[in-house]
Amino acid sequence: MALNFHQLHIFYTVAEKGSFSMAAQALHMTQPAVTMQVQSLEDYFGTKLFHRSTKRIDLTEAGRTLLPFAKRSIDLIKDTDIAMSKFTHMLEGRLQLGASLTIGEYILPRLLGPFGKEYPSISVSLKVMNTTQILEEIFNHQLTFGLVEAPIHHPDVRTEVVLNDELLLIVPSEHPLADRERITIDDVQQFPFILREQGSGTRQVMEQELQRVGFGADRLRIVMELGSTGAIKSAVEAGLGITLLSPTAVRHETALGIFKVKPIEGLTFTRHFYSIYLEAALLPISAVTFLTFLRERDLKAWL
Repeated sequence: MALNFHQLHIFYTVAEKGSFSMAAQALHMTQPAVTMQVQSLEDYFGTKLFHRSTKRIDLTEAGRTLLPFAKRSIDLIKDTDIAMSKFTHMLEGRLQLGASLTIGEYILPRLLGPFGKEYPSISVSLKVMNTTQILEEIFNHQLTFGLVEAPIHHPDVRTEVVLNDELLLIVPSEHPLADRERITIDDVQQFPFILREQGSGTRQVMEQELQRVGFGADRLRIVMELGSTGAIKSAVEAGLGITLLSPTAVRHETALGIFKVKPIEGLTFTRHFYSIYLEAALLPISAVTFLTFLRERDLKAWL
């Protein structure tokens, strides 16, 4: 029997989960199949890799020695997929992914067209939902991966940056700040301000940057806190206040001359969009290709 990557992946997952049953669930395998593959690996090396008991399993000294090599093999396969995905244009498959509101409504629709032209045999099924729902469907194996606006801190979830974005000041075209070449936070402070609700990714990015320069968000004249980008755009268009949003979310309104997009001097509201998927999962090459495609996009140029 020759050593193979599949067995190393199974061994690593069992070691990480500390359980054959949990590893089987993560790998979409039966527990007897996982046990058989680990036993085959032990036969190959001629030594036990786990101490088994009724309550738990522990790595033997041989297992602890093998573990970093198994992880390196997994990382190498993932890196290989990423490196080669740009050359693989005859892919087929169906991607099932979830995206949070801003990404799903304002960013991905403009990128799916170019992706479809480059990889016409890959079909994309997109669900727009909140991060909690995306995580639930990933854990239930209903989604391959998700795209969200904040990192996820969970031992079973891998989080990676795939896109970068920036928030800028959005004002109606007739607003006193619309034609200013230089706008400071003190200028902004003089006008009614509309924000996303507490806990949203947009709100967190804004508050962190203001805190960096010693300006508390409570010093703004906040007149509304709304739960969606669409609601904020409608309120700004109605003249109820100004806001911070991604230029990608107001591209249409800017082109029509409804809004103007302005930087605030000395402040950079940079945010990241993240891919999330199960740590134990090996993404299909079609998913790796899609994520690589996103990482190579410059939102300012594309959107």
